[in-house]
Amino acid sequence: MTLIRLHTGLFLLFISISILSCSKSNPAGSTLQSPATSLPDTSITMLNVAYGPDAKQVMDIYLPNGRHIDTTKVIILIHGGAWIQGDKSDFDIAGLQNLFPGFAVFNINYRLATYNPIINTFPTQELDVKAAVQFIYDHRTYYTISNNWAYLGLSAGGHLALLQAYKYTTPIRPKVVIDFFGPTDMVDIYNAHANDNYLQPILFILLSGTPSTNANLYASSSPIAYANTSSPPTIILQGGQDTLVPYTESQRLHDTLTTLGVVNKYIFYPTQGHGFTGNDLLNSLYETDSFLVNNISK
Repeated sequence: MTLIRLHTGLFLLFISISILSCSKSNPAGSTLQSPATSLPDTSITMLNVAYGPDAKQVMDIYLPNGRHIDTTKVIILIHGGAWIQGDKSDFDIAGLQNLFPGFAVFNINYRLATYNPIINTFPTQELDVKAAVQFIYDHRTYYTISNNWAYLGLSAGGHLALLQAYKYTTPIRPKVVIDFFGPTDMVDIYNAHANDNYLQPILFILLSGTPSTNANLYASSSPIAYANTSSPPTIILQGGQDTLVPYTESQRLHDTLTTLGVVNKYIFYPTQGHGFTGNDLLNSLYETDSFLVNNISK
């Protein structure tokens, strides 16, 4: 069983709402210098833009027509896959640009952990997201984008989105975080999987031990540990039948943010698992769009 398969409902919807784009595109493997110009009155798609030296440290970029450095909002997408699999192609960028019209969309890859040999253990993924954010920020004038940013992540991507938003105040603090069933407390999720042979072994390798043997890394990798009164508005979407990320992870984050006075919304779907279908899927996208519109400019 893989997280990619479990997310199929969301990805199929993103694909189903996509339409043919009139955007100009450049070939895979492009760099920042291609295309050479980025005119605000022209929409542009840039594929596999490198933000680091590793082949996995790339992103796809959609820059909308009519963008302006003061007004064009940004959404950064972070895919899931238990930190060991998944790819930016799990999102359909054309569908998302229609879901978030007028936004500049940055769809990032990050290095995945592997176990034979053991490489790219945590915090590799955290630091890749941080490097991607820094790269986008450093080139914001080139991309003609504003400082109104949002992060959206699914599962492991939700964890990384929350961690980036809460832990790092520079170079930018996002206006909104959109968390689809992301882990929030790595100790809790490790302990919740004590009796299975899937996620706990992944966490053991990813975090180089157990919560007892590597307590500092488990703590520093938990978004909930960094939630504070200045944390950005957060929407949390969670299924009650999720067997990978228990709903208590999301409930605790909601309770913590509420106690801190942070704007947040917890959307709970009692019959959904790790990924949504049917009317709940449609509702999750409506709630996401509404929360984003209501909070990103504040």
